[in-house]
Amino acid sequence: MDKILVVDDDLGIQKQLKWSFTGYDVIFAEDRASAIAQLRRYEPKVVTLDLGLPPDPTNASEGLATLEEILELAPQTKVIVVTGNNDKQNALKAIKIGAYDFYQKPIDSDTIQVLVSRAINLFDLEMENRHLSAVAPSMDRILGQSEGILLASRKAERIAQTDISTLLLGESGTGKEVFARSIHEHSLRKDKPFVAINCASIPENLLESELFGYEKGAFTGANKTTPGKIESAQNGTLFLDEIGDMPIGLQAKMLRFLQERVIERVGGRSEIPVDIRVVCATHRDVQSMVAEETFREDLFYRVGEISIMIPPLRERDNDVVLLAKTFLAQYNEEFKTKIKGFSDSAILAMKQHKWPGNIRELQNKLKSAVIMAEGNQIQAEDLSLIVKDEGPTLTSLNLREVREHAESRAIRNAYLVADKNMSKAAELLGVTRPTLYSLIDKYHLEDIKTGV
Repeated sequence: MDKILVVDDDLGIQKQLKWSFTGYDVIFAEDRASAIAQLRRYEPKVVTLDLGLPPDPTNASEGLATLEEILELAPQTKVIVVTGNNDKQNALKAIKIGAYDFYQKPIDSDTIQVLVSRAINLFDLEMENRHLSAVAPSMDRILGQSEGILLASRKAERIAQTDISTLLLGESGTGKEVFARSIHEHSLRKDKPFVAINCASIPENLLESELFGYEKGAFTGANKTTPGKIESAQNGTLFLDEIGDMPIGLQAKMLRFLQERVIERVGGRSEIPVDIRVVCATHRDVQSMVAEETFREDLFYRVGEISIMIPPLRERDNDVVLLAKTFLAQYNEEFKTKIKGFSDSAILAMKQHKWPGNIRELQNKLKSAVIMAEGNQIQAEDLSLIVKDEGPTLTSLNLREVREHAESRAIRNAYLVADKNMSKAAELLGVTRPTLYSLIDKYHLEDIKTGV
């Protein structure tokens, strides 16, 4: 429910606005100090601010000072100042400071409802725009806000319109093909073919003919001349997945193609020029393979003119929740289900899980959960995950230790569920933000204090 902060020392006005703002979570404050405290604790989208506040209710100085402090602490908040009938000058001064709008008393419920509704819509739109800007605006296939994924996305965006050979590195299931497709879709070759081949999934004796094609009669079963994947990607992008698994004997022929940009089909004698962009990927440590002489050093430098490291899901902070919500929407549509979201336990379990299978594992668990969930929310058990509880041992039955452990665990859980937002964590725990900080100091939760 959207939160609105009403700052007014008139109890009658407070009651009137409370009834006017049905469908919203309305919070009240009567002076500057309480307004700032409520702003920090609840982070409202909209504030209605009476400029005549104590200790100087007959002038607008305290109200304007409160406005400045609100906008300094939460510049995205929409502040609607409420003034008297003959106070247009201070209303305009408030707009100049940064107020969203102003409204003159006496209050009309219908009018102020419209103002608040428009302010909330604008707040939501601006937040969405900020979110989209943070999630790699050009690389629209790539979702995430963590530092590692944004760095990789920006790198992919910068090289997209060049023809530089790119090597994508990362564990299996991290989304290397998604990156490759995004690079292609934002390149000058986007209207041409994107051809992908997995070097690890094709037997060694067939991989050469799959890549380079073959002439009729080149081998038993070659009943007609067939172009290979390289030729099929003409003027487009060739994605060589798991190039680290390419047989050493075939690597020499691949190197010649990358240097000369010509190929010869298996059984052929003529050279065929090819104009394509090459993007490769592997989960292997190719530099170690070069040292062990299982991967050609010259080919490594040829395919990796630019290397992009894609981080594993366990290192992407809160991206797991963002991805889970995106996949949930997709699977709701695919399976005609109406799952509304995730329980707190499910969110906590997803954040605790190490995700050895990365995004592919997350997709599999979510697909199963959407089908099997009995309620309108996905629970941790629907994901076949459990919330880890490293509680005190049986040899430690001291009540003080048990209480400290329980409170520490509750603080950590709330901190994770609130996406590391201290104000939201305090609200979930039912305490004030200063109290939460005091508990963090008491239990020496240094990782939370430093935002780790």
